[in-house]
Amino acid sequence: MSDFNINDLRKRMDGAIASLKTEFSGLRTGRATANLVEPIDVDAYGSKMPMNQVGTITVPEPRMITINVWDKGLVGAVEKSIREAGLGINPVVDGQNVRVPIPPLTEERRAELAKVAAKYGEQAKVAIRNVRREGMEAVKKTDGGEDEQKKLSEDVQKLTDEYVKKVDEALAAKEAEIMQV
Repeated sequence: MSDFNINDLRKRMDGAIASLKTEFSGLRTGRATANLVEPIDVDAYGSKMPMNQVGTITVPEPRMITINVWDKGLVGAVEKSIREAGLGINPVVDGQNVRVPIPPLTEERRAELAKVAAKYGEQAKVAIRNVRREGMEAVKKTDGGEDEQKKLSEDVQKLTDEYVKKVDEALAAKEAEIMQV
């Protein structure tokens, strides 16, 4: 056998699912979550820094996120970054804290978020199909006979189908969560 390993493909497909879940966690569902602001980059000290490296992010209540900014000089940069992140939320500065009230979602915004979730799902499927393609190429390079290659190809396809189904299930769950009023 050459360098074909089904477990390696499984690991890489798991990575695509993990990435999808991370993307989903940043989608707003009407409930406050630290994941909403964590990926936002802040202009700090001449470079871009993730939000969680300039302050402590807490969720004191279901519709409020607070960021306790460690350096008073960065409060304005934090507020500006949140405002420009395109999340449709307006931060309120309160001394060294930045409060981020989460407004209830409109029906229109829910539909937009469902589309974004679908786009993330499609990206995950593309990543899985890319792993499948590489797996199929590796199968063709194996030393096994035609029957062995056919069996390995079927295994790769089964694995791909299994992971595409996982993406569909995760997407359906996220869409239901988004549409829930």
